[in-house]
Amino acid sequence: MSASCRVVVLISGNGSNLQAILDGCDDNLNAEVVGVISNKPDAYGLVRAHHSEIDTSCVIARKGELREDYDDRLINAIDKYQPDLIVLAGFMRILSNGLVSQYLGKMINIHPSLLPKYTGLNTHQRAIDAKDTEHGASVHFVIPELDAGPVILQAKVPVYPEDDAETLAERVHEQEHAIYPLVVKWFSLGRLSMNRNQAFLDGEVIGESGYAPD
Repeated sequence: MSASCRVVVLISGNGSNLQAILDGCDDNLNAEVVGVISNKPDAYGLVRAHHSEIDTSCVIARKGELREDYDDRLINAIDKYQPDLIVLAGFMRILSNGLVSQYLGKMINIHPSLLPKYTGLNTHQRAIDAKDTEHGASVHFVIPELDAGPVILQAKVPVYPEDDAETLAERVHEQEHAIYPLVVKWFSLGRLSMNRNQAFLDGEVIGESGYAPD
């Protein structure tokens, strides 16, 4: 890997995890966000990127466009930046198998649940409805199966009886902003990899629930 790990971040909205990664890169000389791509031209994350003088691209879906055709255009936008790592930070599109396979082991996502629980949407309400006492977020490698890639790191938060989806989401977001930059740092230092659908840190297999220090 080159001296500086080239990171591209894909967003659709506010970009708070993007901001956490940008702040983390300020403290991590091994990683540099070289591009931010959005499928929404009004995503506030694009403003965050401009404030940090980072190049941005918009890849907006055309009416009636097939997912594979959209993803071909997205691949062109990603490859323009020659990234070592692609970070999904609230990118609200399901990616085609072809795109994911192209970046296998180089693409990570953060999901607002303790995977394998609650893949998909509305995770906070589902945790409340199930009367769970803990909830959280998971950073994982992206594979073609949705939210099914090997988990790298999780953060847990308590669920209180008075919680609604909004208060629980805020608590989870705080933890997302802590763990996502850390995983980017691990990757940028060459400590993190994926092989045969397993995540490895420092050459050791990471458990199913992500890295847990002794």
